[in-house]
Amino acid sequence: MSDSAFDVALFGEAMLLLVANEPGPLENATGFHKRTAGAETNVAIGLARLGLKVGWASRLGTDSMGRALLAAMQGEGIDCSHVVCDATQRTGFQFKERVMDGRDPQVEYHRKGSAASQMGPADVDEPWLRSARHLHATGVFAAISDTSLQAAIRTLEVMRAAGRTISFDPNLRPTLWSSPETMRHWINTLATYADWVLPGMEEGVFLTGETTPEGVARFYRERGAKLVVVKLGPEGAYYDSDVAGTGRVPGVPVAQVVDTVGAGDGFAVGVISALLEGLPVPAAVRRGAWIGARAVQVLGDTEGLPTRAQLQEAGL
Repeated sequence: MSDSAFDVALFGEAMLLLVANEPGPLENATGFHKRTAGAETNVAIGLARLGLKVGWASRLGTDSMGRALLAAMQGEGIDCSHVVCDATQRTGFQFKERVMDGRDPQVEYHRKGSAASQMGPADVDEPWLRSARHLHATGVFAAISDTSLQAAIRTLEVMRAAGRTISFDPNLRPTLWSSPETMRHWINTLATYADWVLPGMEEGVFLTGETTPEGVARFYRERGAKLVVVKLGPEGAYYDSDVAGTGRVPGVPVAQVVDTVGAGDGFAVGVISALLEGLPVPAAVRRGAWIGARAVQVLGDTEGLPTRAQLQEAGL
């Protein structure tokens, strides 16, 4: 493969998402809608919808959930040639409460021992990975098992050595780590490999001990990041970069917040796609804020991710 076979490569777990049809406690739900879920796959889908060439590596079972997820990813135009379907393993899934008032929904995960959690460094096809010009990584894939952590580190090492750009979203999942201290150590270690680091403000306080966006950004800039964008929810975002200095981008008003899950992934889609297209940092952050705002107005993780035509219509 040539160096430009892909725009972006991602490693991570896809899960089948079962969203309750009606509001109320999960145990009272009698019907669910099937959707896709997974931090890395959300970003993969968003980038593919904008016309970027995306490759996704993972493991799935050959059960109905695995088949549905693979078909969904292929249907988005994502290269899934490095997705292993293993008949001896099972696909992870999750239930999500339906909320209509903008609060964080209750989410119940069933992913322990899943096919993707069996991935390790041997699953990193280095020539294939280097055929992408960019790697997007999150803290989720690294958290699902000890072997996936080693695989995540290997992907970062390979792309760093090859001189490719790397973006990293901490995407904290405390229940997947053995302790908060372990999570902080490994997330900050992974972030040191990245060119672009995209923490949320609450995450940044936990990870860095800083209490301002400027402090959080400075923490990662001092550790080698060329760009740090601190997500501030409805208030927008703060950025600190080599080429654009520092600044703030306002949030995008929304009529109603339906479900906040996936907003950070949508934000990453906007920033990554714009930077890979050569747009200035402020424009990239504005695109991220706009897509993130779309994501909170829908029930699923990916329904708000725009097409290229919708992006152009918005002037972004």
